Amino acid sequence: METTSFLRNRYWVLRHGKSIPNERGLIVSCMENGKLSQYQLASEGVDQAHSAGILFEQELKESNIPLENVRICYSPFSRTTHTAKVVASVLDLPFDGPQCKVLEDLRERFFGPSFELMSHDKYPDIWALDEKDPFSRPEGGESVADVASRLAHAMATMESEFQGCAILVVSHGDPLQILQTILNAVKEDKEPSSNDLASRIEAVRVPSILSQHRKFALLTGELRAVI
Repeated sequence: METTSFLRNRYWVLRHGKSIPNERGLIVSCMENGKLSQYQLASEGVDQAHSAGILFEQELKESNIPLENVRICYSPFSRTTHTAKVVASVLDLPFDGPQCKVLEDLRERFFGPSFELMSHDKYPDIWALDEKDPFSRPEGGESVADVASRLAHAMATMESEFQGCAILVVSHGDPLQILQTILNAVKEDKEPSSNDLASRIEAVRVPSILSQHRKFALLTGELRAVI
């Protein structure tokens, strides 16, 4: 399977299907709340995850990628775990087997206690702050740069554990926007000072790049080939 020169695997991203918090208009971003079953997928989200699984299976076939080369790495939140389970069932992969792996670094961006369980109408306030300064944290929460750092660690984990695989990363809106932003910037850097992935990501973890993460927004249940 052909991969880019600086990566050992190919990557797709999938934002979780429409969740109960999405339906209720709630921000659920801390791990303690995020893992609760009451915040898993809504019925529409299950349908979205199922459709994404079918689409992913088609793309694998078109690329002649056998199912034994597929890995699903997912956030531990209930809405992403639920999504990953649905996709695994479409592909007929055992969810408790070695091809499915939970990665804590793929968790939702924590927006801070003042936003937790508040209306998602607050998101534009956070994104305005991101555009102004992606290194600035919402009070008690994570900045874009903070999330980029742990996503770099997630990439290092996947790259060290897997080779020649098609990896589906099941995560959340902001983390997947940020992941696409840094991978796209790394890909476009034609004269990197290092071939080491961590160093290449660190080189693009700068305000002018990170502030643009909203350009890579995904709908709920949206699948996208990244790199």
